[in-house]
Amino acid sequence: MQATTAAGVVPCVTPNCRSVADLAYRVILEPEADGSAYNAIIPAFPHAHTFGATVEEAMANAREIIELELEVARERDEEIPVSDAGHVVIGTVTVPAA
Repeated sequence: MQATTAAGVVPCVTPNCRSVADLAYRVILEPEADGSAYNAIIPAFPHAHTFGATVEEAMANAREIIELELEVARERDEEIPVSDAGHVVIGTVTVPAA
């Protein structure tokens, strides 16, 4: 079980974090049907939307929008969403076509 800070924030414990106090959020990339871009979905911030022409650009844009969302939440003294990247499992299920 992860420890919670006095502010109710669960510190990030994944290798991508820079410190124990960093927050990590899931980012789901969905490619456009024509391959022209990747839409970034950030479950912790459901109203935030971004995209990028490449995976790298979409992830950089997702980082930027998360940082902006956190900045605004702190300015308004609103609750910061808890890190949600520590428990991600992605798999593929194949079923018969007919």
